[in-house]
Amino acid sequence: MTYTVNGKSFHEAPAPGQCLRTFLRDLGHFGVKKGCDAGDCGACTVWVDGDPVHSCITPAFRAEGREVTTIEGLGSPGSLHPVQRQFRDAPGFQCGFCTAGMIMTSATFTEAQKADLPRALKGNLCRCTGYRAIEDAINGVVGIEDAAPGKAVGVSVAAPAADDVVTGRAEFTMDTHMEGMLHLKVVHSPHAHARIVSVDKSAALAVPGVHRVYTWEDVPRRRYTTAIHTDHLVDPDDTYILDDTVRFVGQRVAAVLADTVAAAEEGCRKVAVRYEELPAVFDPEEAMADGAPQLHGSDDPFVRDPVHNILLELHSHIGDVAAGFARADVIHEGTYFSPRVQHAHLETHGAIAWTENGRLNVRTSSQSPSIAKVKLAYLFALRPDQLRVFCKRMGGGFGGKQEVISEDLVALAALDTGRPVSFEYTREEEFTTASPRHPMSLTVRLGAKSDGTLTALQIRNVSNTGAYGNHGGETLYAGGAAVMIYRCPNKKYDAYSVYTNTVPSGALRGYGMTQPAFAVESAMDELARALHIDPLELRRRNIVRPGDPLVALHDGPDDVMFTEDTLRRCIDLVDDALARTADQASPGPGWLVGVGTAASLHETAPPTDHVCEARVTLGNDLVYEVAVGTAEFGEGTSTAHVQIAATQLGTTPARIRLVQADTDRTGFDTGAFASAGLFVAGNAVLRAANAVRDRILEFAAAHTGVHVVLCSMDDAGVVCGDRRMSLAELVALARIRGIRFEAARKAYGSPRSVTSNAQGFRVAVHRVTGEIRILHSVQAADAGGVVNPAQVRGQVEGGVAQGIGFALTENHQVDASGAVVNANLRNYRIPTCADVPRTEVILVDSSDSVGPMRSKGMAECCINPVAPALANALHDATGVRFRALPLTPERIYSRLGEEQSVQRA
Repeated sequence: MTYTVNGKSFHEAPAPGQCLRTFLRDLGHFGVKKGCDAGDCGACTVWVDGDPVHSCITPAFRAEGREVTTIEGLGSPGSLHPVQRQFRDAPGFQCGFCTAGMIMTSATFTEAQKADLPRALKGNLCRCTGYRAIEDAINGVVGIEDAAPGKAVGVSVAAPAADDVVTGRAEFTMDTHMEGMLHLKVVHSPHAHARIVSVDKSAALAVPGVHRVYTWEDVPRRRYTTAIHTDHLVDPDDTYILDDTVRFVGQRVAAVLADTVAAAEEGCRKVAVRYEELPAVFDPEEAMADGAPQLHGSDDPFVRDPVHNILLELHSHIGDVAAGFARADVIHEGTYFSPRVQHAHLETHGAIAWTENGRLNVRTSSQSPSIAKVKLAYLFALRPDQLRVFCKRMGGGFGGKQEVISEDLVALAALDTGRPVSFEYTREEEFTTASPRHPMSLTVRLGAKSDGTLTALQIRNVSNTGAYGNHGGETLYAGGAAVMIYRCPNKKYDAYSVYTNTVPSGALRGYGMTQPAFAVESAMDELARALHIDPLELRRRNIVRPGDPLVALHDGPDDVMFTEDTLRRCIDLVDDALARTADQASPGPGWLVGVGTAASLHETAPPTDHVCEARVTLGNDLVYEVAVGTAEFGEGTSTAHVQIAATQLGTTPARIRLVQADTDRTGFDTGAFASAGLFVAGNAVLRAANAVRDRILEFAAAHTGVHVVLCSMDDAGVVCGDRRMSLAELVALARIRGIRFEAARKAYGSPRSVTSNAQGFRVAVHRVTGEIRILHSVQAADAGGVVNPAQVRGQVEGGVAQGIGFALTENHQVDASGAVVNANLRNYRIPTCADVPRTEVILVDSSDSVGPMRSKGMAECCINPVAPALANALHDATGVRFRALPLTPERIYSRLGEEQSVQRA
């Protein structure tokens, strides 16, 4: 069979039934990405005879004798196709995993298609950008700027990997081939709760190409937690690599290792497992009841009450809530539910492991390679020097990769066989075995005087942590911050993290704050209406102010800096923006229009330990190497770190070479989560860059005999008095004396700052169909000193888009047997280009940050006020309050019909 790919012809025979995507990747065209294998996401788009096709659902044999073009054949870094250039210059990407497919699709657009992008892009999904940046790229809008030496911070400079991303040359986790690589696939439990009686491997081992079948008897019997934190003791050690008891549908039962993915999958089908089914429980309230099936024993000291399946419970109060409610003129109480939500990062989890010179190497999609290394060393009894963990670029994370859930099995197999081993999740496995957002049910009770002054605030939070603890405790603590935003002398927070026989919950953007924010901000809106006070005015009267203690779970001192009233400014700006657009017309007859708002506070680093070490070195090539352990998966820390270093060193981003996320080449880094990739790691980069700058100045001063205060540094060298020395001269002199211009510095997540966000929506709701159309979206955000305006705007837009999905369409559904029923992107429904409006982003400058260059992370906090603002707008339009997400048309239609029936009666 003859194929032509990117202008080169060759003879090759694809495997029977092989799709074009895997065929092209086998040939080394890694710009063709895997996001779904179902034709849903468009990440694998290529051209066949000039027409874009989803290569994952195109049989390879259909490309025989035809011209196939991948992103690599469209253009190269030195010769970009015009659309590649537009995506680079907009910039039209964040993580970049969807970018190749977006470019291959949009490069074929006619002017008519460009005029109707919601329809034209219906086959391409992006989880990061919110689509505005992609629309700008397609329309040729330029957003990036050049930075003058020493002036990089505050400028929208391009991402360091921009050219590689738009040409498909940026390496993601699974973009490699290794000689002799084996492939691992997993047998999953069909039962929600069962004991494994026996496993018969014989038929599986008889499959040609199968090398090993691993069960719980073949792995180290060490308890651990898959969750990633510096202090592993904050999470329960309730997990084994493979176990003899399964606690949710989809749990790993066995791992099959084979020469090919197909052989491994066939081996999985041949593994014969006998189970003894056990009673299961899926509802957390039922799981806490006396006599409920018990998921875990009492041998883990970090499980609070195994008899009632309670991982952790919190009981905290300030003041006297009973007295506060007694003094209230109005009391509101409501229960609000947030469902299970999937990250849906387009790059699925995956890892590759191999041994070399007696050392284990693991290449993985992890938000924290440093802590992944610590866990693997513990599990396999390895010394730190026997193990290397590193990341390439990652295709999204959003907290989903703050777990060790793929690295352990490839490490096991590589250590056992001595051969490279690859394990890549399918999209179905992401839904059935990876860790979604915690479903939470929150009962909120508020009391207030007639003038709106809060007298009491009480919350009961029941969080479904699923079958294992993972992040169950820490998200429960984080949710306590929902009571921090309002001044009130009497507060009470009772919370329970509960085991059930469902897929384990984990970290997701907002981390325990998104669900309580929906509840508290919805309740505040309801209270305002009961008081006949404007909802924003009620917030103004009660939000915390500079000088107030940020009282959440206790009234003791904390390490949070809070000196500016930026929350009020955010609220005022959203109010002004909605007023300015008040004349927006209704879509027509049958549509009801309403306005909704919400606010949130978010700490810029987690309360638990967060640390990063950065190293800066001036090389002989006169390029500054910045080594930092933070991984890049679309949050933009790579660009920010380069900008910070360039500014402190008086140079341009082009003179900075970044080394990232490699435990052999970078210092310890807790990880890129909780917005700490900028706040903590950025501070480490700043301090290391300052130390190198000072060392260069001191060396030049000593050499010239001029006092160091009279020396200054620029892109070309150092000026001491009236004498200039080039960097080349300084490096040569230093080399002779055995001196290197390098420094390492650490930074910690303390003290911390606070970010403020306010969100507003104007929506139209169809009174018959229940459809919601967003007429206007605006978010005001306190980003502190903005390092890269384009990136900050993109993070807010992406967070709003993800929040819209959380509020309107996404629901990770589990049936009565505990099985996930919509384990694919098509039925799960993350927002498409047609679902996401342009969000007006208003950045509020503040100076109270202790982050680098006064900056505050913006990747996480922006999602928190979105869902309640939408729910409040829906109520304003319809007069009907919806206290459970998602706000789907059928739910709205049903409730509106009920209300109309009541009114007619």
